[in-house]
Amino acid sequence: MEQVWISAAGLSLATLIGSGLGFIIKELPHRWNDTVMGFCAGVMLAASTIGLLVPAAETAGIDLWWLISIGVICGALFLNVLDIVTPHLHKITGLDAEEHKNNSTLNKVLLFVMAIAIHKLPEGVATGISFHSENISNAWAVTFGIAIQNIPEGMVVITPLLLSGVSKMRTFLISVAIALLEIIGVWIGFGVGTISAFLLPTMLAFAGGAMLYVVSDEMIPETHAHGYQKSATYALLIGFMLLIFLEMLL
Repeated sequence: MEQVWISAAGLSLATLIGSGLGFIIKELPHRWNDTVMGFCAGVMLAASTIGLLVPAAETAGIDLWWLISIGVICGALFLNVLDIVTPHLHKITGLDAEEHKNNSTLNKVLLFVMAIAIHKLPEGVATGISFHSENISNAWAVTFGIAIQNIPEGMVVITPLLLSGVSKMRTFLISVAIALLEIIGVWIGFGVGTISAFLLPTMLAFAGGAMLYVVSDEMIPETHAHGYQKSATYALLIGFMLLIFLEMLL
């Protein structure tokens, strides 16, 4: 239980660190933004594979491969539905002046913030579920992967709110509320994983599929949209290998 609390606190702290950096760095050049996001995509890719999908497959066994496949597809579909009902995260980042002009109303900014908040829950759930895998290092790999991704995501929340006229104090409170959602998600995932050992492989696969969807549909396309795809690709490889080595050390 103590490890779950540490993980949940770490994810929230990473979001708050990103928010703090957002107050300091009002705008991040696309080259750096794409490189950082590429690195985060690599970390998330490794975390979803090593921390969730491999343990799910090992727990289920070869005879239940179809159960793992269903879990991955359902996880991706779940995030797909969220993307339909909420705006894409990469549509309103505050980095492009033209994009900001086209999406400058407070309502759309709040929709963007809500989209990130909603995405926090499945991230937390994925982390909570991972603590039921037989190897605890898998859970820490997932925690580290999502925490790394939370830092730039926390930064992205701040700029649109400040540019739309929201006060610094209210912006800070919104970032704290979003960070707390991650804690709720972690405990939901941990609780769901406790309910049924039989469903655990499917739930691990579900969480892995959701993370793969975020990497493929949101992060990689965003890093390749501004002409800096080479640096983003190498950053992805570095992030992927870093988490593999970290998992080996753990």
